[in-house]
Amino acid sequence: MRRTLVASASLTVTVAALGCRAEARDAGVGDTSGAKQPRAMAAADCGALPSTDDFKRFLHAAPDSGEAGGLFHGRAEWAAIVNRKGQVCAVIPPSDSAGGYWPGSRTISMAKAFTANGFSTDTLALSTARLYTMTQPGHSLWGVAQPEPFNPQCVDPSSDEKVCGGAIAFGGGVPLYKNMRIVGGLGVSGDTPCADHEIAKRIRHLAGLDPAKGPTADDIQYAKADKPSVYTHPLCTNTWRNGQHIGDEPAASGY
Repeated sequence: MRRTLVASASLTVTVAALGCRAEARDAGVGDTSGAKQPRAMAAADCGALPSTDDFKRFLHAAPDSGEAGGLFHGRAEWAAIVNRKGQVCAVIPPSDSAGGYWPGSRTISMAKAFTANGFSTDTLALSTARLYTMTQPGHSLWGVAQPEPFNPQCVDPSSDEKVCGGAIAFGGGVPLYKNMRIVGGLGVSGDTPCADHEIAKRIRHLAGLDPAKGPTADDIQYAKADKPSVYTHPLCTNTWRNGQHIGDEPAASGY
């Protein structure tokens, strides 16, 4: 009897999974031709956010407003958008050239979007950059990623699940606001975390989705340029912020 019940349950899960995949494929989500085109999640409630095409335009325009630093100057970025429920609304690749960006940054962008949305409120915007210090060993949010694991099904580039999850505590994720209310999160990945944050901040501003206190309300902070605090983020290679060169990540030594 136990074996029969287990087999029946497995069959039910399999049929449900196939049904979800078919529904996603019919909506244009399960495109197996690669990540050349942005894909929107048909089942997600994304009406409070700009369209996928608009976000794609903002992503490509963001590096043109000034030096972003990093390894690629912010021109090899993935962008992911989630709604307030954490559902993926869009995943936008940097370009059609698969050899010109990091495939691994696709999933990181989704996790950054989920994190920025998940740890921000109407009155307190917390970018993923500002979570860095608090999530280190010995600090108050150490272990925050444990209850928020990334859904491994979202690693498959042909399938973006409705909620991918994941908690990431370095630069590149910002919450999104409309009429002073939080409506979702944006995650950018594909360069250094410092450059990722710079591009995410610019995209949010271009989209008109800044927090009530302005586009720098949750800006990335560095001990070298700002006083040390629980919001401090390490320097990256070729770090720029708001048009100013801040510095570089210290070189490794002793090995």
